[in-house]
Amino acid sequence: MTTLVVAEHDNKSLKDATAKMVTAALQLGAPVHLLVAGHDCSGAADAASRLKGVETVLVADDPLYEHILAETMAALILSLADKYDAVLAPATTGGKNYLPRVAAMLDVPQISEILKVVAPDTFERPIYAGSAVQTVQAPPGKKVITVRATAFKAAETGGAALTVGIAAGPDPGLSSFVGEELSKSERPELTSAKIVVSGGRGMQSSDSFQLLERIADRLHAAVGASRAAVDAGFVPNDYQVGQTGKVVAPELYIAVGISGAIQHLAGMKDSKVIAAINKDEEAPIFQIADYGLVADLFKAIPEMEEELKKRGY
Repeated sequence: MTTLVVAEHDNKSLKDATAKMVTAALQLGAPVHLLVAGHDCSGAADAASRLKGVETVLVADDPLYEHILAETMAALILSLADKYDAVLAPATTGGKNYLPRVAAMLDVPQISEILKVVAPDTFERPIYAGSAVQTVQAPPGKKVITVRATAFKAAETGGAALTVGIAAGPDPGLSSFVGEELSKSERPELTSAKIVVSGGRGMQSSDSFQLLERIADRLHAAVGASRAAVDAGFVPNDYQVGQTGKVVAPELYIAVGISGAIQHLAGMKDSKVIAAINKDEEAPIFQIADYGLVADLFKAIPEMEEELKKRGY
């Protein structure tokens, strides 16, 4: 089975999801080709060529792909699709934007957010906000798949894939880039951070999130939040972790003042270690936490910060 993986990158470097998708693609079978579409994206292409298991890196370097739009990306992928048995993209905002269009144009069902490759035509994916895992078998023919990257290990580096420049695909002329507003932070990006400190409704106000930000800065962690905290206006939308937010799987997830609704658990339950602080000992978060502290967070967090200071963080 020949598989095309659509790389996610910022033109200079690859996002973590790309290396993890390569692992999923290799489980489908070799060879694996990687598509890097961008503008002045040689840095990302070089990084892609070093991923073990990748045979060929296809580079579409064109101003058309400086800002990824669903219509232009779908047109490019469709121009290459005939050569491949499967097309994989990350289950991120970008992948969820263009890959359904590809599946529709190919008239095949999309297989969404796979967690495991059981066989080349059989996959596991979460349903009911992650409370159950469904095994699905795809019909014969081309496979169009989004990958829950947090469920796979990243492919190792040290490879030497062939890099091939390709022409830009057609421009459907259906949309154009107008502008964007990006949040800037010295902290790691939420979906790739090794440590995430998240707050919920129990934080009570936006000012209280400064407590978590100080902890996060000491641990070089990202700051997240539950939907309840976002809806209450405590923090911006891009902090949200959960079914309708971002999916994370850090080495350590610290949940503070989060009750543990199933929608939130869907976005963080794959974390390696989960520590929870909540004053309600019956909070559902304690059912999945590796470590739990029943305490008033407004006392526990300052004590935690003081202890981190003593330990040199």
